[in-house]
Amino acid sequence: MAAVKPRRSKPSLQNFYQGALSEAEQLELAQAQHVEGLDEEIAVLRVRLKAALRQRPEDLALIAKGLDMLVKAVAARYRLSPKARRDLADNIGAVIDNLSVLLHPGDGGG
Repeated sequence: MAAVKPRRSKPSLQNFYQGALSEAEQLELAQAQHVEGLDEEIAVLRVRLKAALRQRPEDLALIAKGLDMLVKAVAARYRLSPKARRDLADNIGAVIDNLSVLLHPGDGGG
């Protein structure tokens, strides 16, 4: 029988980046790990793009880079993650179950 190799635990991002981050940044990283979605990041990109347009309208490279980042973030926002797909499927399943109960109350939902 072959020896079973011990499983190595997956290093957390906090441990991986710890040496490169200041103490304040490490605290922010811990908070950031609980943020889900890209809505706030997209909003920040929009604010920064607006500021760049106002402060440096002649800097087309900067504006193009900002637009590129915004477009990519918005596109990523609307792609569903595997968790979002599962949640959506679960929610659709629950709606179908509830409709079944409403349409056929005497059948017990099936």
